[in-house]
This record gives sequence, structure tokens and C-alpha cells, in this order.
Amino acid sequence: MELTLTNLTKEFKDITAVHHVSCTMTSGVYGLLGVNGAGKTTLMRMICTLLKPTGGTITWDGRDIFQMDREYRRILGYLPQDFGYYPDFTVYDYLMYVASIKGLRPIAARHRTKVLLKEVGMEKKAHTKMKKLSGGMKRRVGIAQAMLGDPKILILDEPTAGLDPNERIRFRNLISTLSEDRLVLLSTHIVPDITYIANEILLMKDGAIKDFGTSEELLSKMPEQVWTLTVPKKAMDSYLRDYKVANVKTVPEGAELRILSSKRPSKDAVLEAATLEDLFLAYFGESPYGHTRVEESAGEQDD
Repeated sequence: MELTLTNLTKEFKDITAVHHVSCTMTSGVYGLLGVNGAGKTTLMRMICTLLKPTGGTITWDGRDIFQMDREYRRILGYLPQDFGYYPDFTVYDYLMYVASIKGLRPIAARHRTKVLLKEVGMEKKAHTKMKKLSGGMKRRVGIAQAMLGDPKILILDEPTAGLDPNERIRFRNLISTLSEDRLVLLSTHIVPDITYIANEILLMKDGAIKDFGTSEELLSKMPEQVWTLTVPKKAMDSYLRDYKVANVKTVPEGAELRILSSKRPSKDAVLEAATLEDLFLAYFGESPYGHTRVEESAGEQDD
């Protein structure tokens, strides 16, 4: 079981969305981490044969996936960020409809649908119309439709975007359960999703894979160290201007800053262990939240 990308490139007129990507993936969960616009969706759509590359190849166990055609698609499950559905279909009818498109025989489709509804925790909602489901429930149905053919490759594009924390935890646990004996590629810009379930991480920026490895391997190669430092509020702006600041926490003394820097930013700064959120800031130049995270300490919030 081996999916290999070799010098994979995709160009749209004068824009290179994916630039000479090469990597090999086997079974397990792979996290494709990058900011919006990094090229993650374009890369996944090529892996799903929805887009043809401008250059390079994608092979499954040594065979070109575009030449494999239907044989490849039978072992592929895909959950796009926005998947289509008929709002007036019940959950069960929707899955049976997708099963028919995938060529499952009716008896097999009914059995598989019932099994998957139980696995994703939606058996009690089987006869609820799709339009009445919450966002998290729709994503669980999306996972079920992607799993109908018991695929060897499962591609998930931003599967937890917009979900509340409880649904994200449920979804991560579900993905971990479904990852046995298959290759799961999960794209996201939400760092905790990668932290808890990915065996290996691909860092993607400007259409290219900047690094690849386990979280421990990537953290050991971080170009900067992580420091915490408490400063008066009047000094905070200068630190925000001069350093990469991952987090600002308001405390009675002023502000506690989490700073990435190759040198100690102040004699009072304390060295800390780096996290994947720090790694995100180091590689992409911004926090996973799109801005510096600001927290209020207990007792300091307005009533």
C-alpha cells in the first residue's frame, strides 16, 4: 500500500498552485497542514483524479492512478470541504443514493449503510432529512458516504472547519477509528486536529511541501526557540512589532507573551518546549488563528 507523488505540479494560467511536490505515503493518518491558499485542496483534487496535473505523476503501488481509472476510484473515498447533498433526502436515502452511484449492489449497500451509520453515530438520525442536521452531523454523514466502498485511501479536505470543539473531538476520534489498514490524508489549518491523530505531517506553503515527518521530528528542526516573558502593557506593542508572538495573555503585571526567537528576547525570558502551534507560526509567519492569540487571565475579564 503506497501512494507516491513525484514532482507533482499544477498550473492555472500564470499561477502555480502546486509546485514540484514529491512524497510517499503508506497506511496511517497523514496531516496536510498549511494556511488557506497554500495549495492543499488542489493537491487533494489531483490525488482524487478530479484535476489532472500539469507535470509529474501520482502512482498507487507503482501504477499511474489516471491510467488505473475506475479501478483506482473504487479504492478511493473523498470528503470535500463542501460536499453536495439533496436537502430533502433522509440520511439513509442519501447514503443509498451515493452507494448506487458507486456501483454497490442493493443488498450490500443496505448492509454497508447500516454499519456506517452506527460507526459514525448517526443510526438514530437515519430517517432525518439532511437539511435538518447540524454541521457536525452532516460531516459525519460525509465521512459515511466516503467510506461506503471501504476505501484503501481516504481523503478529507478541512473536515473539522466550522465545527464546535465537542464535534471536532468526536470527528478526530472517528477518523482515528477508521484509519486502521488504510491511508488517510487529512488537510487542515487547525493544529489540534493534526496534533492528536496524524502519524506524519506535511507542511505546505505556497504550493510546495516545506517539510515532512512526525511532530517530534519537525519540532526538533524548528529554526527558532520558544520563550515566555511577562512585560508591562506599555511595552507589549514593541514586542509584537519586533518578534513573532504566538500568544498574549493578560495578567495583573501586564502581558505574558509567548515568543519565537533564535535569541533570548530578554534576560527574564524563560525557555519553553515548542508545540505544533509554535511550529505553524515558525513556518507560516502567523498563528493558526490568523492573528496573535490574545487571552484574558481569570479575574481580569470584564463583567
